[in-house]
Amino acid sequence: QVQLVESGGGSVQAGGSLRLSCVASGYTGRYCMGWFRQAPGKSREGIAAIGSDGRTRYGDSVKGRFAISKDNAKNTLYLQMNSMKPEDTAMYYCAAADATFLTLMVDFFGYWGQGTQVTVSS
Repeated sequence: QVQLVESGGGSVQAGGSLRLSCVASGYTGRYCMGWFRQAPGKSREGIAAIGSDGRTRYGDSVKGRFAISKDNAKNTLYLQMNSMKPEDTAMYYCAAADATFLTLMVDFFGYWGQGTQVTVSS
């Protein structure tokens, strides 16, 4: 069983930065780990994923601004968010997929954190 706990959300002005963290309990070494977000009235969007081999994939909306990374020793996943925009405002979720391939598709992720709110003001 994998449990995920996010932290680091908050409020920031446009152009600013935030770093989200996600601590995982249970073995996630072979898993694809990802960050998702969901704004009010919208569907959940996959924005960044990292595989067990360190490969990464990003959604078009965050490419070049956000960076996903992980510290295996600390069992922690990170999302560094730079050059933030008001449209980045959403609830952000950490998730794990028992998959050896890299994906941003929600349906492949079976483990989810409770979410952390990010608000970007203009």
